[in-house]
Amino acid sequence: MSDYMFILESHLSAAQNAVLGAIQAVAADANISLFLAGGAMRDMLAGFPIRDLDFTVEGPAIKLARDIAKKAKAQVTATDDHRKSAELLFPSGVTCEIAMARHEKFGKPGARPQVSAATIHEDLRGRDFTMNAIALSLNRASRGLLIDPTNGAADIERREIRACSNYALYDDPIRLFRLLRFKARLGYEIEQRTANQFRNAMDAEMAKHVTPRALYAELRQIALESHLDDALRLLEEEGLLRSFAPALAGAKVNHAGFQKLAKGRALIPFGSDFPVDWYALALYVLTQKLNPKERAALVKATGMTAAEAAPWQKLEARTKKLESTLKSAKLSKASLVYQALAKVPGEDVLLVFLNSSERIVQDRIRNFLSKYLTTASEVTDAEVAEVSSLAPGSPKFAKAREERIAAHLDGRVRKPAPPPEPPPPPEPPPGGRRGPGRPPRRAPTSIL
Repeated sequence: MSDYMFILESHLSAAQNAVLGAIQAVAADANISLFLAGGAMRDMLAGFPIRDLDFTVEGPAIKLARDIAKKAKAQVTATDDHRKSAELLFPSGVTCEIAMARHEKFGKPGARPQVSAATIHEDLRGRDFTMNAIALSLNRASRGLLIDPTNGAADIERREIRACSNYALYDDPIRLFRLLRFKARLGYEIEQRTANQFRNAMDAEMAKHVTPRALYAELRQIALESHLDDALRLLEEEGLLRSFAPALAGAKVNHAGFQKLAKGRALIPFGSDFPVDWYALALYVLTQKLNPKERAALVKATGMTAAEAAPWQKLEARTKKLESTLKSAKLSKASLVYQALAKVPGEDVLLVFLNSSERIVQDRIRNFLSKYLTTASEVTDAEVAEVSSLAPGSPKFAKAREERIAAHLDGRVRKPAPPPEPPPPPEPPPGGRRGPGRPPRRAPTSIL
């Protein structure tokens, strides 16, 4: 196994590694050339957690995706017949994209491109930025081979964002937005010629050619960023934030809300089982200072469907009862606070944290996120089985687990005392006496 395969597998979670293996097996059986490309390779080489698994194949991508779904019990959540790609959701919660290696020719800026099948090298050369134009072969004969036709690995090492071509930002102007989003996330500098291309494209008002659905897709990606406020500030400085809604400028941008959201996000323990709909939460905060007419303008500008708008439009109404619950004097124990919040959607908990002015509500949510989630995660199935004599998987076991977590939270389970420290070694005998086995002391010999 190559060093790159070792680095990749060490960056993936157990669930992601399982998905990687399942996709490799199906592609090998179908004799289809398979590559991991794009964001996963960028994040791996830059040392970031891998968020997205994007696979590129030299062959029928949608058919392969359906075969994978059938064999791995995954779900095809979306397909793009024009670009020949499909998105999959696996039972473990891992998502990925399977796309055909393709060449795209744009008749005019922002237009729907003409798509034709291509080799992996041609596909990579036609991408947006060099750091996203790297692939790793997952084929038996060349497994672990790094494919980097635009020298993107060197740009990652230099912490620099460079466009793949002199027309990258003109062909697909949504890349103007994407460039700033990556700058905010990675903290990289923009290479000088790419910066010049960006400025020229902005002067030519290329952002006007971005389609509503492309704006919506980018808005979803922005909402998932951990450095969300930084991305919005860059977009605002360049006048691109107005593309989503003309009112999004100045005091209408809720920077204070996003900063508080970042503080709440930082309280969540890494790897904890606390799912959050960041899209719903981010869109709520983004539109919090807009009036109904201005929110409607955002929905229209992005071509957002009613189903896509509902998560953030209905979020506030469903959290009012939760705030009342958290103010109750009945929640006198840590276990009761945990039980009140453990099964509530994460975005609801964080929204109450953002909006509530009650100190007791703030403190209870802060303790839940920073302390109680960690304590609950430390209760293992083995511990519960030992205490309850029940087998994991049954309803009674689940209840016993909840009771054990409550006992830990309320201090009714004491941690075992550490083993006693070994006694210190005996001090040397006084007066310079010889210990057992010590050679006799000799008088110094003159060297004269």
